[in-house]
Amino acid sequence: MERIKVALEKARQNRERNPSTTPEKLASSLEETRAPASPAEINYSRTRVVEVPPDRLRSNRIVAAHPQSPYADAFKILRTQILQRMKENGWKTLAVTSPNAGEGKTLTALNLAASMAMEISHTVLLVDTDLREPGVAGLLGIDGDRGLADYLLDDAPLEELLVHPEPLDHLVVLPAGRSVINSAELLNSPNMAQLVQDLRNRYPERIVVFDLPPVLQAADALAFAPNVDAILLVFEEGRTSQEDAQRTVELLEGHAIIGTVLNKAAT
Repeated sequence: MERIKVALEKARQNRERNPSTTPEKLASSLEETRAPASPAEINYSRTRVVEVPPDRLRSNRIVAAHPQSPYADAFKILRTQILQRMKENGWKTLAVTSPNAGEGKTLTALNLAASMAMEISHTVLLVDTDLREPGVAGLLGIDGDRGLADYLLDDAPLEELLVHPEPLDHLVVLPAGRSVINSAELLNSPNMAQLVQDLRNRYPERIVVFDLPPVLQAADALAFAPNVDAILLVFEEGRTSQEDAQRTVELLEGHAIIGTVLNKAAT
C-alpha cells in the first residue's frame, strides 16, 4: 500500500505543478521525458481501414486524436514516461488494467496507444483482451463483431481481424470480438501465449498494448499477466478504494507494475 500512497502523492504534486496538463485530471507516478518527432505516413495494404469521424473521437474523449488539445498533453507526458521505461528494460508489451470496472482503463489504454503511435520510431497494436465486456471497438465506433475471440476459438486469420482506425496514424486495433464466458481459460491458453509472442516478435518496431479486464472481477487479468512485460494500473479517485488498490497490487506481486494513473482526480 505504501507504493500506492507514494504514487498518489506524486500525482497530486504533479497536478499542482502542471494543472493544465490533465485530461480528466490524469496523473502518473513516472518521470517525465521528452517525446521525439511525429511519425511518417504508413500505407495499409492488408489491414482493414475504417474512418472514424472526428466528432466521434471527440465525444468519446479520445483526446490523443486532437494533438492541439491541452488534454492530449497529459497522455503525451504519460506516453513518454512509459516509453522511456520500456526502452530501458527492453519491453515491448504493456497491459492496462484497473481493480474494478468503470475506472477508466479502456479509455486510458486507447488514448495511451494512440499517443504512443504518434512517435516516429514505432507502430502500436492495441488488443482488446476484455473478452467479457469488450470496449475498444465501441469507443471507436468500429465493427467489433469479429476479433480476438474468433482467432482463439475459430482459427480466424489474424489479418482479417485487424483494423486501422483512421485518422489515428500508426495505430492498429485487434477488437475482442464476441463476448465469451470462458475468457480466463482462453487468455491462459497456449494459443494466446503463442499469439502474444508472435505479435511481440513479428515487427521489431511494434509496441503491443493490451486492454485487460479488471483484476478484482475475474481471473482473466491474473491469468494473462505472465504474458506481458509490464502493467499499468488505472485508479479512479473517489471510486477506487484503498482496499481495492492494495488488493490489486498484492495480486499482481511478481509482475512489473510500470506505474499508476489516477483518473478523475479532484483539483
